[in-house]
Parts: sequence; C-alpha cells; structure tokens
Amino acid sequence: MSTIEKSAKALEIPFVREMSEITQHMWRNGWDERNGGNVSYMLNEAEVAEYLDINQVVREIEPAFPVHELAGKYFIVTGSGKYFKNVIHDPAGNLGVLRVSKDGTKLELLWGLENEAKPTSELASHFMSHIERLKADPNHRVVIHNHATNVLAMTFIHDLDEAKFTKTLWEMCTECIVVFPDGIGIIPWMVPGSSEIGRATAEKMKEYHSVIWPQHGIFGTGTSIDEAFGLIETIEKAAQIYMLISHHEIKQRITEQELSDLAAAFGVTPRPGILSV
Repeated sequence: MSTIEKSAKALEIPFVREMSEITQHMWRNGWDERNGGNVSYMLNEAEVAEYLDINQVVREIEPAFPVHELAGKYFIVTGSGKYFKNVIHDPAGNLGVLRVSKDGTKLELLWGLENEAKPTSELASHFMSHIERLKADPNHRVVIHNHATNVLAMTFIHDLDEAKFTKTLWEMCTECIVVFPDGIGIIPWMVPGSSEIGRATAEKMKEYHSVIWPQHGIFGTGTSIDEAFGLIETIEKAAQIYMLISHHEIKQRITEQELSDLAAAFGVTPRPGILSV
C-alpha cells in the first residue's frame, strides 16, 4: 500500500482525521512552526476498538514517570520532533494511539508512530494536565499546546500578573469573559520538556482551562478538540487586538460594569478579584 493510500485509509478514522485537520489548521495559522506544538486527545475504548485491534500492541514505550491515575486510558498524540504541516499527509508517521498500561508504568502503542517515532516530548506536561483537569471536569478530553503568535508577543510587553493579564484580554473582545471566565494561568519562564514545567502547568490546571508559558506559547484544554482550540483561538484573537492597539491612545473600552453585564447575560461567573484590578 502506498503512503497516499495509507494516509487516505487512516483519515477514515474520525479521531485521526480530527487530529490531522486541527494540526494542519494550527500550522496554517502560524502557531506551530517547524516541530513546535503538541496535542493529546483522550479517547474512550469503544471508539478506539471500532477502528483498531486493541489487543494488538505494536510496542511498549517508557513514560517519563508512572501515570497510575491514567491507567487503562487511551490517547491519540502527536509525535516528538514531528512537523504539523506533515501530519495530514502521513498520519501514521506523525501521530500515535497509545494506551496507558493497567499498572500505569508503560505506554502501549496500538497504531502510528511509525519508524520508532516517539510521543511528544511534552507528554509529561500533557499527562499531568489531563490528571488535574479530569479531577475538575470528568468530561475533559483534550490538551493543546501551540505557539500562538500574539499571545507569545503579549508576554514580552504586558505585566504577567494573572489577574491583570486576564482583565486586559477580557477588555479586548466582547466574547472573552464568556469563553474563559475562569481567567488565564501563567507560570514563570521554564525550560520546556521537563517534569518541572509539567508540574507547574498542572498546578495551574487545577483552576484554569488555559495556561500561558511566557515567551513560549499556550496550553488550552477542553472536552473536545473544538472546545480546546476555540479557547486558544479566542485568547489569541484578544491578544492580537491588544498588540494592534497597545501603542495607541485608547478612547473607549469595555467597562467593568459592561463586563459584569456580559457575565450575567451569559450565565457565567468571572474569577473573583479580576474585574476590580
């Protein structure tokens, strides 16, 4: 079977197609240059078993640490060092479907990650974030990390206080307080790919759906690919507007009262203390 035929067959699997399309979309947005960015999407056993032989383990992979809390769970993840622009043309070479072993000490590869490819180097951060988000929301399924351009730029010129950063974003677009009323978490600059940055991100994920890595990028989570991507998309749009207007005189803005009115109208509760910053 040719690569083209293999890719076409793989794209018939809904969760493979969804991952392939969203990685392509983020690359076209300029948020995932080279091999930047990673995605992990938790699947249920029934949807995996419909398309793959869940009793056929291709190979075992050692995780960075045991993940007992995720034992038996299935994920489709992007590969380490893989370019998002290539995913849609070769899903099996750039994505992998994994199951965490029953004892949480191994990753069982069921499909993809061909030619001995490895899961994303940020898998530790993803797993830690999945664990915390599942505690907060049992319907949680997706973690997306990318280098959203204007969010990254904004971290160079805006105060990195979470309340101040969040309020600025809320003031940029009418929909923002509705989409992320819980605000934005921010960690200090840290070396990526480490357990330390994973732990710091996961700690924020106890309270936030999205966490910013200054001068690097953003993590967004959700119950679906659409929700997680839409969260990042909205934050990025607000950051873009901020970057466009920050050097101009501001003649009018969304007021604190208007933000309160928006929250009330859409039935959301803003994180306490932000509106008064």
